[in-house]
Amino acid sequence: MALSSTFVSSSGDGYERQMGRWSRRLAALFLDFSGCCDGESILDAGCGTGALTSVILKRTKTSQVTGIDFSGAYIDHARRAALESRAQFEVGDICALPYGNASFDRVLSLLVLHFVPDTSKAVAELRRVARPGATVGAAVWDARGGFVAARIFMDSAAALYPSGNQMRALSNTRPMTRPGELAEAWRAGGLLDVRDTMLTIRMDFASFDDYWKPYEGKDGPGAQYMASLDTRQKDRLRDVVRAAYLDGERDGPRSYAATAWAVKGIVPA
Repeated sequence: MALSSTFVSSSGDGYERQMGRWSRRLAALFLDFSGCCDGESILDAGCGTGALTSVILKRTKTSQVTGIDFSGAYIDHARRAALESRAQFEVGDICALPYGNASFDRVLSLLVLHFVPDTSKAVAELRRVARPGATVGAAVWDARGGFVAARIFMDSAAALYPSGNQMRALSNTRPMTRPGELAEAWRAGGLLDVRDTMLTIRMDFASFDDYWKPYEGKDGPGAQYMASLDTRQKDRLRDVVRAAYLDGERDGPRSYAATAWAVKGIVPA
């Protein structure tokens, strides 16, 4: 099966360092906005290592959650971490969900749609598997205007190398990441009572090494870009990013704001 995602994945632990720890923070705010209730059948579409599912399970006592993701490594990690029979995980394609029409009471997608090549098809699938009257919700980072930690890396790379400028341009023009795009997609997909908002968390790092380690891994667009550089280029980029992280102070903790766009809408009866 062809899986629709441009996100490079390798291991669950790698994703946890790169994004999972922040997904959990965002998931709590996302659920405040999108809602979740006891007794619901909920789809976590693009579940990654299970950040959203884990928060749903903590907030509800009887809801059943199905998580689906393109990465087998992430699904394996989610299965090990959940340890609850109310959660089920499987590998699959958000653009061709393996579920019947009207299968879920609530369909949610966190930090996924900006990596899907055909977003209109993905939105159509999210709506298709949701029951009439169900809420369909999603959130993605405001890559250009609200993602400080990532911009430090991307702006440094763009200043050094033409390839870094291309990488930044790709990141900042991904679908669904600009103001109003999610709401427009939801309305175009036929969802009703569409509402959107901004959700902001803090990304806290213990040190520069804590910040930098994910870029030396194999998960996510930053690590993918680093793998394209030679050793000299990597070292130079690391030095420039380190200077930006230190920002006139000694190495140590830093906290950066991270804002996501969120949307929700209702499936017509």
